[in-house]
Amino acid sequence: MHRRSIARAAAAFTAGALLALAAPLAASAHDTLVSSTPSDGSTITGLPDAFSVTMNEPLGDLTGNGSGFAIEVRDAAGAYYGDGCFTIADATLATAAALGAPGNYTLLWQVVSADGHIASGELRFAWAPADGSTASPGSATPPVCGATADPTAPATPMAIPTKQAHADADLSSVLWIGGAIGAVLGAGLVTFLVLGRRKRA
Repeated sequence: MHRRSIARAAAAFTAGALLALAAPLAASAHDTLVSSTPSDGSTITGLPDAFSVTMNEPLGDLTGNGSGFAIEVRDAAGAYYGDGCFTIADATLATAAALGAPGNYTLLWQVVSADGHIASGELRFAWAPADGSTASPGSATPPVCGATADPTAPATPMAIPTKQAHADADLSSVLWIGGAIGAVLGAGLVTFLVLGRRKRA
């Protein structure tokens, strides 16, 4: 009967340890988009102060220079708009709003979460100015913050992380979690054996 109690204690210990591991695992899940300006599929009639995307967790600008982050706006013909500058504040990535002629636009974004994972996506919206806004000139290349883009240069689209990059990051996480679970199960087994030997002694 006592041996059963030892087994139950070891099982409880192992279950508790696994739950403790599950908490940081849930916290390290990929960032997801919770809001944006403009919203996907919307029609805007006036320029906002900024175009932005807000994630469910604070962003991780580990280098302090915005490496890995990008936010770009393109029209249906592929021309880029804006000055290429952006800000990172808590969970929001933003850039000053600028658009050309009325029509359909796409906002592309890429962020780095606090745990190092990369998330990206695109939002589509329509521009139908109702206030006589002046159209900004577009550029064939992505604008560079603090520099003037050459409108005659060939377009270079924003680099979107490949599925393989995500797969490599996920594999690393799986291997780490597997090793941690193995260590916990090993610790539970050792605890069970030690307590069993003490009982027999």
